[in-house]
Amino acid sequence: MTIVRSLLLFVLAAIAEIGGAWLVWQGWREHRGLWWIAAGVIALGAYGFVATFQPDSHFGRVLAAYGGVFVAGSLAWGVVVDKFRPGLWDLVGAGICLIGVAVIMYAPRG
Repeated sequence: MTIVRSLLLFVLAAIAEIGGAWLVWQGWREHRGLWWIAAGVIALGAYGFVATFQPDSHFGRVLAAYGGVFVAGSLAWGVVVDKFRPGLWDLVGAGICLIGVAVIMYAPRG
């Protein structure tokens, strides 16, 4: 159950951070306005709180592992939202990152 909770928190963190950054991008680069940027800033702030609910108490470990989730999540966001088509090496890289997440967060500790 702890691993499932941790994975769900990683997904929620990715949605908040990637979505927040996307909203800022849309507000600024696509000229959608300050409300988009403000919503993005709020989402980015929410991301900061989500990480604190991870079962592991080590900030560095959680954030290091989240980096891999961010990589894979960013590609997934691009596919779903921006209709981006990742290439083979994008997918290989994301897979390597997710393996890193598993090793960093869920490997047995002695």
